[in-house]
Amino acid sequence: MNVNGFCRIVSKKLPQQFAYKRIVTFSTKPAQQQQEATVSTPTLPNNNTPAARKPIVPGHYRFVYPEFLPDPKVQWRNTVREKLERLDMLARRGQVDLPEFYVGSILAVTSSDPHAAGKTSRFVGICIHRERCGLRARFILRNVIDHQGMEVLYELYDPTIQKVEVLRLEKRLDDSLFYLRDALPEFSTFDENMEAEHLEEGAPVPVNDIKVVLRPRPWLERWERQNLLGVANIEQYIKDKHRKSAAKVQKPWEKYDLMKQYRATIPEEEQKEIFAEVHTELHTLELQRKRNKRKRSFIKPKQLA
Repeated sequence: MNVNGFCRIVSKKLPQQFAYKRIVTFSTKPAQQQQEATVSTPTLPNNNTPAARKPIVPGHYRFVYPEFLPDPKVQWRNTVREKLERLDMLARRGQVDLPEFYVGSILAVTSSDPHAAGKTSRFVGICIHRERCGLRARFILRNVIDHQGMEVLYELYDPTIQKVEVLRLEKRLDDSLFYLRDALPEFSTFDENMEAEHLEEGAPVPVNDIKVVLRPRPWLERWERQNLLGVANIEQYIKDKHRKSAAKVQKPWEKYDLMKQYRATIPEEEQKEIFAEVHTELHTLELQRKRNKRKRSFIKPKQLA
């Protein structure tokens, strides 16, 4: 082989070698190493940045303020309307103190009534039901007055409501107490001049495990089909035909239906996002309520002679 032929071969191989080296020099391996180094050495969050200071929402907010959670049905959801409703709800809570209560708590609601003597009416009763969400949230109070059962349905954010007092804060074994309509009257009778029973700050809400006694049939509903825990003598008035008909309509597999539970609830991530939006205002209202409670509980000592 002569010198010219050798030079041609070398000249053909040199561009290929340089091209290969050019690709290697622009490889992404250093970037991957740098990324691994950043992952292996995490940086502490800076408290001065506004993104790091997220409000810590208490876990009990979804029980205390259930009306702030939207309707789980997709066809009734509208994010813009829900945000506007939450702003209206916070504005209403700034005007009227709406305390914490549950089904089974005894409340006293004072509302404006143009037909009453003092233009206001006060009703005392036990909360037997609580439903709906947003500005449409409502609850039902029941009491027996002059041997006659009376129920009043209140809209929680109704502008005619002037005052809501919790006389006894407690829960019951069931989520709904409609069976008090068929129970003996003493389980739904409460004094209109009942004094408020205050719980210690930070104490858990007590659960009243009382079991009511139903009157004989006929009933307003078929209570034997609802798996009630707060009824004592439901087996006394049930016959074999009632048990057979109740067994036919039972659906024990529904407690394993995860999709049904998902469609009937709001995801936890969405709940945290909603309550993080209103946490600051609700926390401020809670502090104001505690200060007002301390002022009412303080009794000025009398000056001795």
